[in-house]
Amino acid sequence: MIRSLVNRLAQTGFVRSALAERADLSAFRERPTLRVIAGILAIAFSYLIGWPAVALFGVVAARLDQPWIALIGCPTIYGLSHLVFLLGMYLAGATYTMVFFRWLTRVGMERLLAWTGPPGASPDHD
Repeated sequence: MIRSLVNRLAQTGFVRSALAERADLSAFRERPTLRVIAGILAIAFSYLIGWPAVALFGVVAARLDQPWIALIGCPTIYGLSHLVFLLGMYLAGATYTMVFFRWLTRVGMERLLAWTGPPGASPDHD
């Protein structure tokens, strides 16, 4: 059963291309583009305006005894930080995420195929 699942996975286009092209992490050695740098900066900025800003809204609301500041401000600033994070992932993450997942797929499938044995072998691990 496990062998048949691994063999079915190995037949998908993404896995076949990752195995055939020997997907690696060499793209991480290249100099990052301006787009990638902007994306990383946006991700870092999203962390700055995320929970610290939410905490600040909470403290200000408590000090001023105005819970509406926290009730409206916290979800708003957290939503904004999430949008900035998504922008950063769009700018920087698409390329590197695909490189990483292709490499992870290749390494994982090579190990699974070695563990389950070649197709047609005795089912030791089923």
